[in-house]
Amino acid sequence: MKDLTQGSIPKHLITMAIPMMVGMFVQTLYFLVDLYFVGKLGATALAGLSLAGNAMFLIFALTQIINIGTATLISHAVGAKDQTTANNTFNQSMMLSSVVGVVVCAIGYLSAESYLNLVSQDTGTVKMGLDYLHWFIPCMALQFLMVSISATLRGTGIVKPTMVIQMISILVNIILSPILIAGWGTGYAMGIAGAGLASSISVVFAVILLIYYFKSSEKYLSINFSLWRIDSQCLKKLLAIGLPAGGEFFLMFLYMATIYWLIQQFGPNAQAAFGLGSRIMQSLFLPAMAIAFAAPAIAGQNFGAKNYHRVRETFTWSAIMTCSLMAILTLLCLWQAELLLQGFSSDKQVIVISAVFLQIICWNFVPSGLIFTCSGMFQSLGNTWPALISTATRLLTFIFPALWLSQHNDFKIEQLWYVSVTTVCIQALLSFYLLRREFKKRLPTVITAPIISQVT
Repeated sequence: MKDLTQGSIPKHLITMAIPMMVGMFVQTLYFLVDLYFVGKLGATALAGLSLAGNAMFLIFALTQIINIGTATLISHAVGAKDQTTANNTFNQSMMLSSVVGVVVCAIGYLSAESYLNLVSQDTGTVKMGLDYLHWFIPCMALQFLMVSISATLRGTGIVKPTMVIQMISILVNIILSPILIAGWGTGYAMGIAGAGLASSISVVFAVILLIYYFKSSEKYLSINFSLWRIDSQCLKKLLAIGLPAGGEFFLMFLYMATIYWLIQQFGPNAQAAFGLGSRIMQSLFLPAMAIAFAAPAIAGQNFGAKNYHRVRETFTWSAIMTCSLMAILTLLCLWQAELLLQGFSSDKQVIVISAVFLQIICWNFVPSGLIFTCSGMFQSLGNTWPALISTATRLLTFIFPALWLSQHNDFKIEQLWYVSVTTVCIQALLSFYLLRREFKKRLPTVITAPIISQVT
């Protein structure tokens, strides 16, 4: 356990963000490695991977419920020096993760084909996506246990072990991908199915290592099966915080699925290009997201310890760091968008469409940095409903104009990207307003205006 209620907040942010960024980058490499090898199979395979990969947003929505609820409650308990509550929360989280993982696995196999048929009219794309999902679903189901343990460690201020284990796991994935996808050394190429199998095997390996580390090294908290009996009060608190956060990712799943559905008329190349551009964009976000994700543990412990001035200071530094990084990434995409995409596809049309996507969508990077920061602070305060409200506002302000534009004969795919940039700016302003209101309600002893104005 690491006490985050003392010491320099910028130092805490950087110290926690670096291993978290590495860990998040490692997670993203799962998809980038798949993109690289699957991209060699053609645009249809890449489109199938992109459509199937979008299902991960639905899994992220469910894992976020456990992730945010667990990390917030444990950080509050650690800040209040309440080890018993922290330990009970961890075991309830593990119990819930195990049950949900089994259910997700069953539902995944039953509904995969229906989902793919909904978002694509191309039979080849659907077949490729289905081949991938059949082997990738175990990876999605095991995410819940990984998230539960990682969130627990993060709530106690520990992030390095998760990073190391994820790095080992991605090495396994990198080794297995060419062997299973392209048949290197075996002569048996599974194609896109091999990408799903490689990811699943590497995640199984990571879960085993995480459980071993926790049982052998963690002293503050421990796995205790006697605490796996349903504790309705604990679960109610966990879900009250986690459900809105999970709702955010579910809305993002709907947002992505809507775009795939709207652009299917442009063919598999357009869907492949959007999928590729989105993955590259998510990879670029990692440094800023790492800082935003480190903030809740720091602010959460200080909120639990009633150090309200440090909660606000955490927001100030987090906003400055994330928005600065996002400004640099905006310039990078405007300057070298095509360079970022090279190597992931040999189809020139896919590269051109993806490059245009990045050059337009990068204008929402700085607002996105502010959104990430505000969401992290909502988590630390134990009220994630405002973040859900701002995300829902973005979805609604995007879908209706997008549907209206798609009905016109001169509808172009670039119009969707401009609408998206506009809606992200609206979401950022709303998130900032809601956070100011939340600070006034929950931090009554701290004067709001001077500190907020530092980042406006």
